[in-house]
Amino acid sequence: MHAFLKGATVQSTKPQKEKATAGPSGEKKPKALPWVEKYRPKCVDDVAFQEEVVAVLKKSLEGADLPNLLFYGPPGTGKTSTILAAARELFGPELYRQRVLELNASDERGIQVVREKVKNFAQLTVAGSRSDGKPCPPFKIIILDEADSMTAPAQAALRRTMEKESRTTRFCLICNYISRIIEPLTSRCSKFRFKPLANQIQHQRLLDICEKENLKYTNESIEALVRVSEGDLRKAITYLQSAARLNTDKEITEKAVVEIAGVVPTKMIDNLLEICFKGTFEKLEVAVKNIVDEGYAATQILGQLHEAIIERDISDKQKSAITEKTAVVDKCLADGADEYLQMLSLCSVIMEQAEKNN
Repeated sequence: MHAFLKGATVQSTKPQKEKATAGPSGEKKPKALPWVEKYRPKCVDDVAFQEEVVAVLKKSLEGADLPNLLFYGPPGTGKTSTILAAARELFGPELYRQRVLELNASDERGIQVVREKVKNFAQLTVAGSRSDGKPCPPFKIIILDEADSMTAPAQAALRRTMEKESRTTRFCLICNYISRIIEPLTSRCSKFRFKPLANQIQHQRLLDICEKENLKYTNESIEALVRVSEGDLRKAITYLQSAARLNTDKEITEKAVVEIAGVVPTKMIDNLLEICFKGTFEKLEVAVKNIVDEGYAATQILGQLHEAIIERDISDKQKSAITEKTAVVDKCLADGADEYLQMLSLCSVIMEQAEKNN
């Protein structure tokens, strides 16, 4: 009875599945993917702006052995994309799933997982060749993404496995902050720093995507994307897709990009600073309340205020007092303090420093 039911469910779901993927003419529709995944580099050569890493990996792909790797640098610079592209080229599409274990920060990666899951995968020996006849390396790859969020005991448990299983397994640790990786692990890996992407490189990638997706855009909108993403290509591509969905038929404008990114309009920041330097405390209270009530993130306001203060024509002593307060407010906001009170606290320090100028 159970077997019959099991078979029946398989039969009933199959036509539905085909119906979902088949178009009106019977052809299968391409899967809808986020553009970040759709335009992720498929091979090492496609990785932008990270020449040293690409050079080392290309040598490994030519037959030289691969060391344990440690990739670190800001988000959205291609760390995960690079190792995934290299693994696909090394093992081919068929063996890729068997030979690569990828664990992210969202997975459980405490000491127990390192001792069991990682250790068991590392101990497996690999055999078999690629169907296309290309040579296949005799090792597996374990990718530990966001490795800086692993606990110190879990990292310590990893170092012995790294050494013991070096014949059959290579590790690739990926993190934003190398200082959070324990010294014994960093000394066992070849370290590569991923630089924030140059504006020109980002500009080119975004233009390529616009061309492939047949988007209408202005040069100002592409420049705005590069500016608000601050070297993070993933963020820039996500904003571009959001802007394209928002203006389906119309041109993507700079205004749309700025709104999607949640950037506070320069006019608002200038107005707030003007009140700090020349207004009264009552006016300041109202201005801060308005800007917070508009729904802008306090951290975003903080960043833009900081930039504006650095460019302002005041003494270095005043700038240092304001930036010190900015750091304190940033920490308080990270700890969950009230946004309005923190912004008011910072603006009152700016006002206090401005009075010394008069």
